[in-house]
Amino acid sequence: MSGDEMVIRFDKVSFEYGHNKRLLEEVSFSVRRGMKVTLMGQNGAGKSTLFGLITGAIAPESGKISINSDLSIATAPQVIPRKEMDITVREFFERRFLKKIYDIDPKIDDVLEVVNLSAPNERLIKSFSGGQQARLLLASAIIQNPDILLLDEPTNNLDKAGVEHLTVFLKNYQKTVIVISHDSDFLNSFTDGVLYLDVFTKKIEQYFGNYFDVAREITIRMEKENRKNAQLAKEIQENKDKANFFAHKGGKLRLVAKRMREKAEEYEENKVEVRKEDKTIRPFTIPSQPELIGEIIKITSFSVIRNHKATTQKANISLKRKTHLLLSGPNGIGKSTLLESIAGGASKFVHIAPLTRVYYYKQDFSTLNFEDTVRDSLVAVADEKSEEEMRSLASGFLITSDLMQTKIGNLSEGQKGLVAFARLVLARPGLLILDEPTNHINFRHLPIIAEALNKYEGAMILVSHISEFVEKIRIDETLDLDK
Repeated sequence: MSGDEMVIRFDKVSFEYGHNKRLLEEVSFSVRRGMKVTLMGQNGAGKSTLFGLITGAIAPESGKISINSDLSIATAPQVIPRKEMDITVREFFERRFLKKIYDIDPKIDDVLEVVNLSAPNERLIKSFSGGQQARLLLASAIIQNPDILLLDEPTNNLDKAGVEHLTVFLKNYQKTVIVISHDSDFLNSFTDGVLYLDVFTKKIEQYFGNYFDVAREITIRMEKENRKNAQLAKEIQENKDKANFFAHKGGKLRLVAKRMREKAEEYEENKVEVRKEDKTIRPFTIPSQPELIGEIIKITSFSVIRNHKATTQKANISLKRKTHLLLSGPNGIGKSTLLESIAGGASKFVHIAPLTRVYYYKQDFSTLNFEDTVRDSLVAVADEKSEEEMRSLASGFLITSDLMQTKIGNLSEGQKGLVAFARLVLARPGLLILDEPTNHINFRHLPIIAEALNKYEGAMILVSHISEFVEKIRIDETLDLDK
């Protein structure tokens, strides 16, 4: 159980990212020793920035952050930095310590066992699958045995076994943990409380209880706020109507009209700032390439990776229009490798019909140019769309006008995902390849995305470990690489 000692305290902390982009406005909250806390908020609200403030990687504009100097902090970010892709597992873990750790190999072996990953310490980071890299990120934080553990979307790319291992570890971890995640069942299994970062007010609300209790409390509060505002709106309109009526009568009735207007203004001030946080993307349709007929893609062979060795398997997969294939199997078995070879046209065992437009939604967003602005990225696939049509589509994915001139590399991971979906709609592909498209995406958007994929009329290959998401999509064929 958590103790009474406050290990993290924010007192009226404000922070602005870049020019004129305020993320936090006089935020105050505290976390007790041993608490397991969830950090919630919309994509781009500033959750990862909050982690940077806790670790000291960035400094607040104003206010005070108090953290016991005797406490160690470790972070597992969402993705491995690109500059660390060409180093070995051993070097990757060595970089997590300020001082040289002698005989680090046994420690690496032990922590890899915790995250259920077996790998030689000489292996290069870039050779691991997305799910395996997620496990390496977790292990790199855990190996430090920190007093405060910060996890940013730790279940992204993890298969069911990986999530189960992480859940058991967090339940047993006796120190303070703060987790950013959109996986409600995972969060509910260990959460003591929630820090809720509102993207509009720039404030943090603090709640206590398990994740489902807090989510219910927030929903009830929103409903009460909406009811109160609806009643006030009705009374405001009635007073305005009366004021307009009496204003034309002259004499003392003008004083009555004035009082009515003042009453309406008073009601206006009493209206509650209803949470806008729960805004979702607009329903959308993915246009497909209509001129394609017959077989769009044929797969006759693929590789399966076990114990770091690849073996070839025969296959007879043929996809036409309106055919959706689910690619399944545990982390590291070769799903992303197969998708990569299909999208890159590198496999002689995969034939794609000539003139087929292929759109590849890659889990690390490396198909996006991080130096492009959002506008440039959309224009690159917009074809004959007008500027107005493109911006209207972008706004449906919560890509506001102020984001259009932001570089892709400066977006949050969730915002990059929304840009990738907007590009997908503009691209009108004949073959759609999706590698873990739910990663980093706010869970409220997922039913809308699932519905769009369900109705997509081109050929589609999907990889996703989120069963509730997959269940909402029409799947015509499944290829399980583990069988």
